[in-house]
Amino acid sequence: MREQALQSGNGQPSPDHRRSSLRRAVPTTSWDCVQLARHPQRPHALDYIGRLFDRFHEIHGDRAFGDDPAVVCGFCFFRGRPVMAIGQQKGRRTEEKLHRNFGMPRPEGYRKALRAMKLAEKFGRPIVTLLDTPGAYPGMDAEERGQAEAIARNLYEMAQLSVPLIAVCIGEGGSGGALALGVGNSVLMLENAVYSVISPESCAAIVWRDSGKAELAAEALKLTADDLMRLGLVDAIITEPPGGAHEDMDEAASLLGDALEQHLNALRTRSPEQLEEDRYKKFRKMGGFFVECEAP
Repeated sequence: MREQALQSGNGQPSPDHRRSSLRRAVPTTSWDCVQLARHPQRPHALDYIGRLFDRFHEIHGDRAFGDDPAVVCGFCFFRGRPVMAIGQQKGRRTEEKLHRNFGMPRPEGYRKALRAMKLAEKFGRPIVTLLDTPGAYPGMDAEERGQAEAIARNLYEMAQLSVPLIAVCIGEGGSGGALALGVGNSVLMLENAVYSVISPESCAAIVWRDSGKAELAAEALKLTADDLMRLGLVDAIITEPPGGAHEDMDEAASLLGDALEQHLNALRTRSPEQLEEDRYKKFRKMGGFFVECEAP
């Protein structure tokens, strides 16, 4: 009877049972990590900001079009040290998800983040960014207001910042939507976060014309923290509580805080010129290049 109760009408485990099993299980595949990164109770940027940063004063607006609630940023203190915190916020309840546009920033969100980064640079404050987005919003209004330009501008400007910048992928690191806040001196990932050029569903729809093959795409994309660490794209993996960050948000925040402190301490002795040079070299060496030539 219990076995039957755990099955849905099509003979598959019910959604509730799958979620509870995932909560207890250790992820063994890339798709497991994707599911954990998207877990509805997984801590978002504001959950970490509330636990790690004191006296957070939020900054609103890009001084060009408006405010984007999908991006939150503000001056604050981290363990007694003044910093700028910037995060992508998905929302949890339906109303909040709609308000935050499911964590998909529009151009004004990226321009607001860049305005905050320039303020941090002006006052010599390190910057911490928390990446958690399915990707930049692809709507017509975002395209009309220069989505691609806003992302490209952030990449260009972040590469030249004279203050330490630490980027942490806390959930989904979706394509350029995450990278627009991710050009850091140190790039960190939570253990069950994912970071990729495209979502598994979109990749499967393009490659196999079938979004149902997302699990296969997730494996091919090499999007887990272990994959990216092996490829040299991230600097450290932050351990999560057993079962995932959603099982103990306070412990997850504490582990993230310890990693931030370690990397901030390592960067504090670097000169502005060294920070810029290190950031440039870090991203310049990513990827592989080859030149085809005719055989002799």
